Amino acid sequence: MATEAFENIVEDFEFLDDWEDRYAHVIDLGRAMDPLEDALKVPATKVEGCASQVWLMPEIEGGTFRFRGDSDALIVRGIIAVLSALYNGVAVSDVPKIDAKAELGRLSLEEHLSAQRSNGLKAMIQRINKLAVEAA
Repeated sequence: MATEAFENIVEDFEFLDDWEDRYAHVIDLGRAMDPLEDALKVPATKVEGCASQVWLMPEIEGGTFRFRGDSDALIVRGIIAVLSALYNGVAVSDVPKIDAKAELGRLSLEEHLSAQRSNGLKAMIQRINKLAVEAA
């Protein structure tokens, strides 16, 4: 059920043998994202449960789910970019059906994150699902 953008990340990860190269690639994905405007970095968009500051802003149009996000940590910005690739462009009703754990498992991402970062990743996924359910 993964999007083409997410499949491209999976292919990139398969090409990169070393985890440090993969980590650097995730950071590069985050750097390539447009920053979220400061006006949108408010309590309503903040994700609780993350060690870093994280904001997710939904943009739902015509039944299609998209979100923009930002963080004060480079690796977390990269994780947001990966999640954007996984979820953006999907029908709102399909967002909760995505098995994020299985899809992200294809990247071996979580096993290379600290416990705090893993908890933050789970919090972001929960928030994305909640936003989609509320919009449906």
